[in-house]
Amino acid sequence: MQTNNKTTNILFCGTGGQGVLKAAEIVCLAALYDGHHVKKSEVHGMAQRGGSVESHVRFGAAVSSPIIEEGAADFLVPFYKSERDRLAFYLAKDGVDLLESLNCAETNLENKKFINTYMLGALSKHLNISKESWLKALETGFKGKFVEENRKIFLEASQKI
Repeated sequence: MQTNNKTTNILFCGTGGQGVLKAAEIVCLAALYDGHHVKKSEVHGMAQRGGSVESHVRFGAAVSSPIIEEGAADFLVPFYKSERDRLAFYLAKDGVDLLESLNCAETNLENKKFINTYMLGALSKHLNISKESWLKALETGFKGKFVEENRKIFLEASQKI
């Protein structure tokens, strides 16, 4: 778990319709609720379901740019394996690739539309953001739609070893 004032760099990647942008929004909210300075940038491929989508999220004591430099991502959070392979060069040498969590989500979740929430739960184990801020961000981000389902999946994923 990160505990210093270093800027944390997270790259979310997948395809349109997978919840990449929603997941990035929720981690930004959680970091903001915990008092961090946050920057986010989104890159959309095709403007339709299935196109490449990535979101750069950076938070810490002071963040000036929203873009993660190549080789500087602390976390790579893939929602689609080929997008992970395409963007793996962003991951720092000591960075964490959450591909194994994606494989677990794809295998164990009955409803695949909750993969983004599962991935947030897996990511949360590595970040110095309080559980209360995560839950508040989920509630805000989903605005009453499937909040309980998302909360349950997030908590399950955040407790897996």
